[in-house]
Amino acid sequence: MPRPGQDALEWKETLFDLVPQWTRDPSIAVIESVCRQQLHISPKGSCSVTFHASGLFNKLYLVKCTGGPLIMRVSLPVYPRHKTRAEIGYEWILVEFMAGTPAHRRWRTMPMDQKAALTKRIAAFQMELAGIGLAGKAASGFRGIGTLVLRDAGQNNNMEETAMAVPGLGVSPAFFVGDRLRYAVPRGPFRSSHDWLSAELTIVILHQTALLEKAEDEDDKEDVEEIISAARKLLSLLPKIFPPTLDRPEITGLYHHDLHLNNILVDEQGGITAVLDWECVSALPLWMLTQVPKFIDGPLREEEPQRDSYADETPEEAAAAAEERNNPDYLDNEGKNELYFIHKMEYEVTQLRKTYEARLRELWPERPLEESSVKNDFFQAVSQCDGIWVKETRRWADCLERGETVRFEDA
Repeated sequence: MPRPGQDALEWKETLFDLVPQWTRDPSIAVIESVCRQQLHISPKGSCSVTFHASGLFNKLYLVKCTGGPLIMRVSLPVYPRHKTRAEIGYEWILVEFMAGTPAHRRWRTMPMDQKAALTKRIAAFQMELAGIGLAGKAASGFRGIGTLVLRDAGQNNNMEETAMAVPGLGVSPAFFVGDRLRYAVPRGPFRSSHDWLSAELTIVILHQTALLEKAEDEDDKEDVEEIISAARKLLSLLPKIFPPTLDRPEITGLYHHDLHLNNILVDEQGGITAVLDWECVSALPLWMLTQVPKFIDGPLREEEPQRDSYADETPEEAAAAAEERNNPDYLDNEGKNELYFIHKMEYEVTQLRKTYEARLRELWPERPLEESSVKNDFFQAVSQCDGIWVKETRRWADCLERGETVRFEDA
């Protein structure tokens, strides 16, 4: 049964994860009414609303009115009253329409120097968000882990009320997917990495224990027991990597965890015009900043693929491609077998990761690379322990317990 305020949401189980489902579409008429109210547009004033795009958790609507276009972002109520505020039966936010094209649509045709420039800008962008100064130290930032909320800071010298952004509840899929809102666990703000990851692992154990009680098939029981065992193993090893107590809340910085190409808008020259999807952006530990962004994460390839050594498109592939050309997300294979572009993108990702990491070293020369690597692997193990990578998680945890240094991806 859905929780109060979540009647528009259902969860569908897939091979890899639970994915949200819309049980009804938002009303365009209601969206228009809210926009008129918020923008103070009279009934006779110009205001039109049309569907624009959609993602996993959101639907976007283009609002055209006097003063310029806006975007109404309507979100599924995955974390009612915390992810965004709800007034139209859904959570919503009204923002300025940003010019630009999703980098995903231009990526194949962008020259490598534009991709490198974009990658360096994203590295600088992440450092700016985290408050890492020119000396490579956390010059500002936050204390504690969680999604930002506004807290009344009392009165300033001018006797005017002020508010400040501070870490609050952790609003991320680890805390709200499926039935996870039902579990009585700490949800933030967290004082330390230890407390944060302990809460995530506790949720995994509680969720899988509930599934075990309902499981009737022996294979299902075995799968669930394996996940519970892996999560408990990680929980026992947590103090080895993350101190359980700190004198003060841990220094943290803003971290955009979902920097894929559809969330980066670019102009015709490949320059960044906007970065999208800020709902779950949180103050996270500084060791998280050594992770590469999603747009350069994936399989690596050191050898540059040679176009002439790959087969041309078959007639069947060409015919299928012709039917997709009106799709705005269509990527033209330019007459070559798709494998060529897969390998080309892997090669480019490899080079861009080197570019990103080099720029990060320039901006943050004192970053604890080796220590952060182990911590990032631990975070990866926590994130993957209740999915199809549970066996790899257990192998990696066993290596950690024996004192062996192994990357999670190699476990």
